[in-house]
Amino acid sequence: MNRLKSRRPQASIRSRRYKRGRLMGRNRVISHSRLLPKRAPVNEVQPQNVEQPKDTGEYEAAKAGSHAAAGLQAPERSRSHMQETYLVWFPPESARQVSVPDVLGRSYAYSRGYNSGALPIINFIPLPLSGAASAVVSASNEERTLPQVLSELLRLPFREIIVVLNGCSDQSFDKVPKDRRIVKLNFPDRLGHDVGRALGANVATGDILLFTDGDIPLPAEELAPFLLSVDHGADMVLNDISPFLPPFSRQDEVTRCKSFLNLSLGRPDLKASSLTAVPHALSRKALTVTGIPALAVPPKAQAIALAHGLNVCAPYSVNVLRGNRIRSGNTGTGNAVARLIIGDHIEALGEVMKTEGPRLKTTRLSRSELAKARNAP
Repeated sequence: MNRLKSRRPQASIRSRRYKRGRLMGRNRVISHSRLLPKRAPVNEVQPQNVEQPKDTGEYEAAKAGSHAAAGLQAPERSRSHMQETYLVWFPPESARQVSVPDVLGRSYAYSRGYNSGALPIINFIPLPLSGAASAVVSASNEERTLPQVLSELLRLPFREIIVVLNGCSDQSFDKVPKDRRIVKLNFPDRLGHDVGRALGANVATGDILLFTDGDIPLPAEELAPFLLSVDHGADMVLNDISPFLPPFSRQDEVTRCKSFLNLSLGRPDLKASSLTAVPHALSRKALTVTGIPALAVPPKAQAIALAHGLNVCAPYSVNVLRGNRIRSGNTGTGNAVARLIIGDHIEALGEVMKTEGPRLKTTRLSRSELAKARNAP
């Protein structure tokens, strides 16, 4: 009996292992079979009118990039050469007929083709821009992040990159890399990001201006769409930060001011998108209409652009809230920066009321009309 009792657990263990093995084996066969495409019988007629995926031109772009760099020695391969040959292969007139995502896909493919089988790698994204582009970077004591910010900007075809150093007491000035496209404006006193952007815009010569800050490194892939959108006809391209915001009940007063400004000017679709947030891009037309001094009060420049019917949009979302540098003046309820931004929005509304009237774009209903609208089913 003792021997029989001692053998029973072993027998049950072996049976369970055997059954488990069969089940696991069967499951593995089934799972692999699901991954394999089903083969039609030999005698079954195959459909002839299956829609093939559309070619976005990336394959041709890679071939063109490889052809452009073929036979060139290392000194002959450069960012400027990649940009020039790309414009010959894909001129701006043709690029405007293609969506921005497809244009970017071809730009990335051309760069990969240009760098295929050759060293050193040219880390650059060519863009089919019809006009010249300028970048404006406002920085104050950003020695840690500024080199990375500029490194990403140098991957794009800017005519110039204007770095506005204001009130820097660290090594930010020395951290700016030496490049013929970089222009440094150094101010010993702290001016703030908004005034710094206005000063940089006053010096910029490009048809498209991209604005960003020295404390938030952003990859070139996230900045390129802003340039292309302006080149395709937009006047003011804002950063749509709404996906990164909490519900309205938990939003701060600054966010609600941004939404209220857009709503008051007939653009509720912009939500909390604002010229106070980077990155954003402007056309030369937008600078002419708003005036460069208005950039020192970003909500005011945005309100002027909306009141004049400029093409203002926010098609892209870049999360700058996560990497925004925490300073002593921009934290806590009612902090100095929040009070400043709220005041800027009040000034923006006052500016537009000079021409649009105190009710802006809203219509005044009589009490009877209001009651009728309120009681409507």
